[in-house]
Amino acid sequence: MNEPRPSSYGTTFLTFLAGAAVGAVVVALTTPKTGPELRGNLRDLGLRAKRRAGELAEDAADTWDDFKERTVLASADLKRGVADAARDLRG
Repeated sequence: MNEPRPSSYGTTFLTFLAGAAVGAVVVALTTPKTGPELRGNLRDLGLRAKRRAGELAEDAADTWDDFKERTVLASADLKRGVADAARDLRG
């Protein structure tokens, strides 16, 4: 039998963001406003979304860089540990 796979947090978060964006557009389109007001609100919403997406992309890049750096350091530590253990075994 297939076991249910746990949902990743990233997928859940992106789904939440997509739902929030759709909700914001629906609210913007159903609120009684003049054409220029609506266009201005949509433009502002788009600019905020673009800025936030850029911030999230920068955060993701920083996290990835930290992960790579830690992985390199951990592999170097592991290599040193294995070399030390091999020297100890040789006597």
